[in-house]
Order: sequence, then C-alpha cells, then structure tokens
Amino acid sequence: MSSPKAPALPEELDLVLRRMRLPYLRKAAPDVLATARAQRWDPAEVLRVLLGEEVTGRGAATRRMRRKTANFPTGKTFSSWRAEESSISEATQNSLSTLEWIGRQENLAVAGPSGTGKSHFVEALAHSAIENDMRVSWFTLETLTAAVGKAKVDGSVARTISRICGCDLIVVDIGMLPAGQDAAEAFYRIIDAAYERRSIAVTSNIHPSGFDSIMPKTLATATVDRLLHHAHLVTTKGDSHRLAEAIAGKGVVPLT
Repeated sequence: MSSPKAPALPEELDLVLRRMRLPYLRKAAPDVLATARAQRWDPAEVLRVLLGEEVTGRGAATRRMRRKTANFPTGKTFSSWRAEESSISEATQNSLSTLEWIGRQENLAVAGPSGTGKSHFVEALAHSAIENDMRVSWFTLETLTAAVGKAKVDGSVARTISRICGCDLIVVDIGMLPAGQDAAEAFYRIIDAAYERRSIAVTSNIHPSGFDSIMPKTLATATVDRLLHHAHLVTTKGDSHRLAEAIAGKGVVPLT
C-alpha cells in the first residue's frame, strides 16, 4: 500500500518559491516538510535538506545543458568503454581519466588508425569532465572551420574564439582528409588562443608530426608547436573495432 500523498504547499509559499526561482526546492518541499513534521526534524535540518535538493537539481540541470551545448557526436561514455580491448595502456587510461591534465591546462593528442577507439575514449573523457563541473566544446575540423568562417562574415572572430576558449576542454576531431587554408587557419586560431590557458584534445588518424601532409606547412608547423608543447601524446594501434564487430555479425540486429 502506497503512503499518502504529502499535502501541497500553501499557495502563498508556492508563489514565493516560484518568484525566487527555486523549482527543485519547491518540488521537494511537500515530501520533505511532511517527513520533517512526522520525524520532528530540527528546523536547521529541514533547511539543509531543502537547499540540498535545490543545489542537486541545479547541478544536474547544468550538466544536462552542458552536454547538449558541447555537441558531442555520439554520446559515448566510459560505461560502454572496454578498457581491456584498447591499445592505450591501462596506466595512461587511468592517468588521463583523473582529468588532472585539464586542471593544468595541458593538451591531449590521440592518433591512430580508424576504429581503434580514439573518439570513444576522448568523448568519454569529455563526458567525465562535464560530470566534474567543467565546460566542454566538441568540433570536427569542418564545424570549427564553419564557425570561424561565419564569424569572419559578421566581424565577430575575436568574440567567437573567446567564447570557444571559455570552455575548460576543447575537442577537435581532425580525421585524415586534406584541410585547406581556411580550415588550417581556424584550427591554428583555436590552438593559439587556448595555448597555456585551456586544454585542447585532438583526435586524428594522422600523427601530429604529419599534419603538414593535410594542411599548409607553415600553419601546420606553428599549430603543432603549440599543441604539443604541453601535451600528452597517445597513439592507438590495431585493427578496427567496428570492422571486427561487422565481421562477427555484431554490427546489426540479426534478421529473423
């Protein structure tokens, strides 16, 4: 048998909580006050619990908003990460997972063949950063180029770069396709603006030392110089996990 529903808040109190924008406290208040009355809580304990509900609710809402604005590609977290199957050493995985490198404004470059877990691992780190009250932005080289290109049109490049670098962690997925002058310039602008101020995580099929093969050499050299100065360089190897799953018939739901 379910317990009786807690009585609603008095209308004037409900109105005050709405005007003060305390939605989580207001939602929890009927049950908390009913419990406090039944168990004869100290008034200070009632206040602590109610404020705790508001703080917890706001924190969860902030994390949801940050996950949405981060523009993650897939939503992969450590819950689906198979650490034992990764070519990244356990010690390196554990060290990077502490996120201490972000607090030190250090960078991360992960390079290796397609399907070896680069994006999954970095996205899991980025989700973990948000859970630890950090701000994250995720870009492909194409979306970063588009953002900076749009800012050029309306004269807001400096403001756009500043907004992007307001995040604690900026992730850029380079891939392996050739990048023109605009893409290389956009990438350089972010690396230069974030240098020793924010953390950059880059994933690429190509080692950073080979970036001059996909973008103009002068910009590539200047970019990599800043990117790797305070960076953890991780290389992955092996066969594609996606291809292995496809061959094993695990990439789709079996036909019946």
